[in-house]
Amino acid sequence: MPDSHLLRLARQSEQLDISIINGRIIDPANQIDSHTDIHIQNGKILALGQAPDGFKAQKVIDVTDRVVCPGLVDMRVRLREPGFETKGTIASETRAAAAGGVTSLCCPPDTNPIIDNAAMVKLIRLKAATEGVAKVYTLSALTQQLKGEKLSEMRELKDAGCVGTTNALNPVKSTLIMRRALEYAASHNITVFIQPFEPWLSDGCAHEGVVSTRLGLAGIPESAETIAIARDLQLIELIGGRTHFCQLSSAGSIQLIRQAQKAGLPVTADVTSHHLHLTEMDIGFFDSNCHVLPPLRTQRDMEALRHGVQSDILSCIVSDHQPHDSDAKLAPFAETEPGISGIETLLPLALKLVDRQNMSLMEVISRLTIQPARILNIAEGTLSTGQDADICIFDPEAYWRVEKEKFLSKGKNTPFHGWELKGQVEYTIKTGEIVFSRK
Repeated sequence: MPDSHLLRLARQSEQLDISIINGRIIDPANQIDSHTDIHIQNGKILALGQAPDGFKAQKVIDVTDRVVCPGLVDMRVRLREPGFETKGTIASETRAAAAGGVTSLCCPPDTNPIIDNAAMVKLIRLKAATEGVAKVYTLSALTQQLKGEKLSEMRELKDAGCVGTTNALNPVKSTLIMRRALEYAASHNITVFIQPFEPWLSDGCAHEGVVSTRLGLAGIPESAETIAIARDLQLIELIGGRTHFCQLSSAGSIQLIRQAQKAGLPVTADVTSHHLHLTEMDIGFFDSNCHVLPPLRTQRDMEALRHGVQSDILSCIVSDHQPHDSDAKLAPFAETEPGISGIETLLPLALKLVDRQNMSLMEVISRLTIQPARILNIAEGTLSTGQDADICIFDPEAYWRVEKEKFLSKGKNTPFHGWELKGQVEYTIKTGEIVFSRK
């Protein structure tokens, strides 16, 4: 736990009536970018601007020179619970989320047990409600036990609260099964989330190229991703239905998604924050913190991903938060477990695009709030009057050094340790409760 004078977690026993004054309000959902106040009552956004007659705040937060935006929505977070509590828990990882300004997150179904029945959905929702400090949404398993053979009861899982369905990193056994899954999902208006990879080409741990050859590491070619995308786009063209491609990593993938969107197919896609700033060169001499799936690729791929975010081909930036215990990253590179503890660095890494890609704060915050909320079809990512008061307040000019020991996440596995980043969360408010404060 970081020193108390630097960070403080606060769980309010009851919701406070709060006025947040003198801040720069940025709400992409309503195209608001102005210096004004925001007032919260009973956990809801009461008003922007002047306080309504009779409203008296119990707490006033002066945020001069700070940005006030909707709480971030992270579409790709592994909480590790149930099944892998040595790596993380709902309690620890939602606190890390709050420290990163994230008030809503979505976890894939590859827990243990797998989320392929209504009881598991209800268990996670109950644990999140009683122990978590962020809203937790779930994706259901596309196939039973994620084996890629028999379809799950997607409709039942949707009724239980799942916001979409996916087979995560597990391959679907045949194109026919994938077709049937897309048809079933489309018939029930369920979004299918696809992690595109061709399993027969993905038996490696680094991008297939000069770095993997020099280090003697088994490579994963770009075609492992593009072949999978091309196949599934053909099925989507045949069937229809909303589909979201997760964690694209290559220039070729961007081109395929651009063409599909131009043709009017109902497809969206996202990218991780680390793929926007790291390449295969960052592996250096076997830095296992750079072991991720999909692998870090070339400088050209990274630049294409940045352009994809700028042009809105990639409509969301995600953390792909995967906390690990220390042992998971201590083996030889190829034997380590892939993944980054990324939820606490999501915002500042995204903000680097403001300078590097000439994107506006409005555009970047949109990729972190309303656009992922729309894909998940949840009522988050906005400061609209009457909505839950889920708010992130950050200092856009604050420089800070990443120190993994100060992460609230159980996972300290980050390749950004020692980096100086710009933009730091100061308050996170969820449903009117201050769940994180740096003051």
